[in-house]
Amino acid sequence: QVQLVESGGGLVQAGGSLRLSCSASGSIFSIYTMGWYRQAPGKQRELVASITTGGITYYADSVKGRSTISRDNAKNTVYLQMNNLKPEDTGVYSCNLGQRRYYGGPRYDYWGQGTQVTVSS
Repeated sequence: QVQLVESGGGLVQAGGSLRLSCSASGSIFSIYTMGWYRQAPGKQRELVASITTGGITYYADSVKGRSTISRDNAKNTVYLQMNNLKPEDTGVYSCNLGQRRYYGGPRYDYWGQGTQVTVSS
């Protein structure tokens, strides 16, 4: 099992910044991707950003240029720095870890409890 602990959400004014952190512990394989998903009220959950073990990143178009995802493999921790926040960034941000025992093998997903980000206009 894998446990994910998130921190860093909160209330911020438009144009402000937040840094989300997610630390993983437990039975973590060497091949894993960590990412952040967002669910806004009345909308489906969407992938905001992710980063692989090798450092390959993905950003949703809505946050590209305003956010940076990074990870500390030694600490099994992923960070999401969000700048120039907009009201549409509001939502519950959940950390995800998806891991495989070997390349091409089945993926096992784990989720954090979620942290609220509210951006006021």
